[in-house]
Amino acid sequence: MFDKLELRLSGSGGQGVILAAIIIADAAIEQGINAIQTQSYGPEARGGSSKAEVIISKAEINFPKVTTPNILLALTQNSYDKYIATLDKNGILVVDESVDIVHDAPYTIYSLPILDTAQNKLGTHMVSNIVSVGALYALIGEDVIHKDIMLKSITNRVPPVTVDKNISAFEEGIKLIRG
Repeated sequence: MFDKLELRLSGSGGQGVILAAIIIADAAIEQGINAIQTQSYGPEARGGSSKAEVIISKAEINFPKVTTPNILLALTQNSYDKYIATLDKNGILVVDESVDIVHDAPYTIYSLPILDTAQNKLGTHMVSNIVSVGALYALIGEDVIHKDIMLKSITNRVPPVTVDKNISAFEEGIKLIRG
C-alpha cells in the first residue's frame, strides 16, 4: 500500500493533461484520500507546453507542489526533455512511444502507443488523455482508487456525449499496461 504519490503529467496544450490530472485528483478525493491538483501551461491556447501535477496522500498534504514525482507522464519530446531530471530515481516514467528516451535510466520505463491508440483504435486524438489516465490507473492500482470511482470521475468530467468513448479510452489505457 502507498503513503504518498506525486504525479506529474506533461504534454502540449490541447492534449488534455490538465483534465487527466483533475480526474485522478477527483477520484482520489472521492475514495477518501487526500489529494491536490495544480497546473500550468504556456500562453498558447493549443500547442504550448502543459503540465499538471497531482499529489495523493494518506496524510495531510502540507505543500501543494510536486517536487520529485514518483510517476512522470510525458506525451511529447519537449515535456520529456523538460521534466525527466525531476523524476525520482526509483520512479516510473510513462511516455508516448514517439518520445526518444534514455534507456539506461534507473527508473521503470513504459513507452506506450498512447497517441496512436487514441487516434487509430478510438478514432480521435481527443481521448489520448483518458488513455493516459487508464495507463496511470493500472500502475497506481485499484487498492489505491477503486475502478468504479475512476469511472465515475471520468463520467463527471467529460462531455456527456463522449462518455462511452472516454470509458473505452480508459480501458484501452489499462490494457496498454496489463496486456
